Amino acid sequence: MKISKKDALMWFEYFAEYCPEEELMPLHQEIVLATLRQIEESVENKISSMMSEIKELKTLDKRTYFVGNEEKFSDGCRSCLAGQGLNAIRKTNKCNIECKFCYNYGELHLQPPVGEGMWEIGGSKCREDDIEMLLSVCNRPSGVSYVYLEPFMEIEKYYGIIRKFADAGIHQHMYTNGTLATEENIKALADAGLNELRFNLGATNCSDKVIKNIAIAKKYIPSVGIETPMTPEFFDSFMKKKDAVLATGVDFINCAELHLNCNNLENYLGENMYMSRHGYLSPVWSRQITMQLMKLAVDEGWDIAVHDCSNRTKFIRGLNQRAKEGANFGANNYGSEFDIVPYIAFLPILRDDSFEFLSEEPLPKEYMPGYMIY
Repeated sequence: MKISKKDALMWFEYFAEYCPEEELMPLHQEIVLATLRQIEESVENKISSMMSEIKELKTLDKRTYFVGNEEKFSDGCRSCLAGQGLNAIRKTNKCNIECKFCYNYGELHLQPPVGEGMWEIGGSKCREDDIEMLLSVCNRPSGVSYVYLEPFMEIEKYYGIIRKFADAGIHQHMYTNGTLATEENIKALADAGLNELRFNLGATNCSDKVIKNIAIAKKYIPSVGIETPMTPEFFDSFMKKKDAVLATGVDFINCAELHLNCNNLENYLGENMYMSRHGYLSPVWSRQITMQLMKLAVDEGWDIAVHDCSNRTKFIRGLNQRAKEGANFGANNYGSEFDIVPYIAFLPILRDDSFEFLSEEPLPKEYMPGYMIY
């Protein structure tokens, strides 16, 4: 069904006003899904056009796109997309700043503790001295990552477990906003065996302090990168400090396509949005900024890897992880963050005269108001 933009807007205005939290009947669901696909096709057509202007665009086994120095492409990303998947280890339930794009926005104070002396690994609560046992019993991971929320809030607790995985030859990467990093604790992480440190440079709008800490990290950590949701604020601040950032010797930039959930959606209402494969909801501009950054990297010859960590990449990540778990063909843990499609989020793009569907056709009579059969 190639629903027209006019009909799509009519129905989405109705759904947003009269049934924003109700499960729709099948014919209404068809209208919603047809609209989402029409929007998605137009958005992807624009991305394809932008991609065609990027010289030397590369792929990782056709699983994701990147440009630049392949040797500097993150091994953590290789593990995630082609290895045993994203093996997240959770410990710290606090953060020292609050970002409008954070998945826990407005609820940082409500995040449950993992527990004193405990680590959440694979959804289970484990102790540090369980690592040898886990490695002998479970499928050996190609890599692990330290997430949730800001590990440098209690970074001294991480050295022991990092050392155990390092002794086992497991690749390890960690995420940080970089504000609490010091030469002392960065060196301690390196001495423990951390392979890769990723800075969310967008969390501080490219603060000079964090840029300095990226340079310090390069003295000690084998691979240092930036992983940040692509937002207009980040792009503007990055462009002002681009030379300083690149001068740190950073190895890669993972351009994360910003996706929204119930916590951070309100911060972006009013922006043009699309939903990728009925899953992640994102502002249209996020991946477009990635394309701009990748093109700039190629045109200026940056000696780093710039990675399109898009919703498509996240979809493939889920396929890889479930396949490595022995799941059925096509199984995936990728999905929507919303129980009900947030119809209100799509009204701006449907009202935007400059946004067009690629092709349209009249709705069949049975899908029009007054004819709908329930």
